[in-house]
Amino acid sequence: MNTPAHLLIGAAAFARPARGRILAAAVLGSLLPDLSLYVMASVSLFVLGIPEQVVFDKLYFSSAWQTVFAIDNSFILWGLALWVGLWCRWRVLMVAASAGLLHLAMDFLLHAGDGRPQFWPLSDWVFHSPVSYWDSTHHALWVAPVSIAVCAGAYVLLWNRGLSVSAKLFFAVLLGVEIWVARQWLLFF
Repeated sequence: MNTPAHLLIGAAAFARPARGRILAAAVLGSLLPDLSLYVMASVSLFVLGIPEQVVFDKLYFSSAWQTVFAIDNSFILWGLALWVGLWCRWRVLMVAASAGLLHLAMDFLLHAGDGRPQFWPLSDWVFHSPVSYWDSTHHALWVAPVSIAVCAGAYVLLWNRGLSVSAKLFFAVLLGVEIWVARQWLLFF
């Protein structure tokens, strides 16, 4: 799933109230499983000048990058973070970990051929879903409209929770980006 979708859905699912530290925790937990990809791809593309095809066709699938993805996409580690949050009764950590786990669950179901090893450190096994959020050969033409509808619903839910004006604008931009990116995936893949 696209990162903006994760942020919208994670915030709608766990940001109650939709402001302050709880909203920030939901957004951060939704973002963290994808953050390493953005950092590594940005450095590779814009600092090191590595061609896009090399970054996304070779480096993405390299053992070094997959090791990083295994760590930040581990159900085990995110589950441990949730357990610590529950044990310590630290609501911010519970919200962040719950949003991270929701992110992982959606990715588990929607990555066909580009999934990540989500059971690190116990296993390097990767589930290859028959369904993809971006690949039209794996039903993305059906998934994308559902994803956009869910994201729009998440935005309405967040709006009704009394978001600040800046938060409304932030999530509106995320919804717009999600729609645009989903359109691009469908046009080109």
